[in-house]
Amino acid sequence: MKTIRIDLHNHTTRCNHAEGTIDEYIQRAIELGIDIYGFSEHAPMDFDEGYRLSFDEMGDYRSDILTAREKFHDQIEILLGYEVDWLPGHMDERVLNAEVDFLIGSVHFIDKWSFDNPEFIGGWKARNVDEIWQAYFEATEAMAQSGLFDIAGHFDLIKVFKYLPKKDIRLLAKNALSAIKKSDMVLEINSAGLRKPIGELYPSRVLLEEAFTLDIPITFGSDAHSVDQVGFGYEEAVTMAKTVGYKKAVTFKKRERELITF
Repeated sequence: MKTIRIDLHNHTTRCNHAEGTIDEYIQRAIELGIDIYGFSEHAPMDFDEGYRLSFDEMGDYRSDILTAREKFHDQIEILLGYEVDWLPGHMDERVLNAEVDFLIGSVHFIDKWSFDNPEFIGGWKARNVDEIWQAYFEATEAMAQSGLFDIAGHFDLIKVFKYLPKKDIRLLAKNALSAIKKSDMVLEINSAGLRKPIGELYPSRVLLEEAFTLDIPITFGSDAHSVDQVGFGYEEAVTMAKTVGYKKAVTFKKRERELITF
């Protein structure tokens, strides 16, 4: 049976913190033998606007990706999505109802503190680490319970700077994983953590084992913000998934999902 290589979580220069053209990302994906490649730009909202595309750019973003889809259709399958920040009161219907292949729900903020942004790393010094982790997974649980999203993005992003809790991570994440299962969401294995201080995949193996026990499906994303990050860590992600017990992963088309062998 042919295995399919998937990389659904990737960005463009429209987020204002990425480099390289859409064609360059796709050409690199083709070189790496990726079969299904998704763009999931940071969705617009009325907060932290410098790190995302604007509402005025949504049409151009869509057009860019669909044009690329047609241009490369005989070499690779291109999907259109958004990565949406879970921030109650700031998410917009124009994004949530957009015609896309998938929506990734991600938690990047705790009480509007951008905990994974190096600019605001000082915020860790003023807070209790265990409480931060608790708040993060509570926000992730609420994100899953909303039923708005298809994929849970970088599930334990909170570990990015290696501020680790004293409590058992499995207990801290338990309710969030249960909510992901109940909402019938997909968990991404995101390799960006390998490029960060934590130096490991999101989620950690121990949390992926918990997800497998709950029969939560998975997909893959390199979270590329530059061409050299396309497909980064893919083999490591696949190896971890297989050793945990996964044999299939999810891809999407117009928010309908399909299980494939990876």
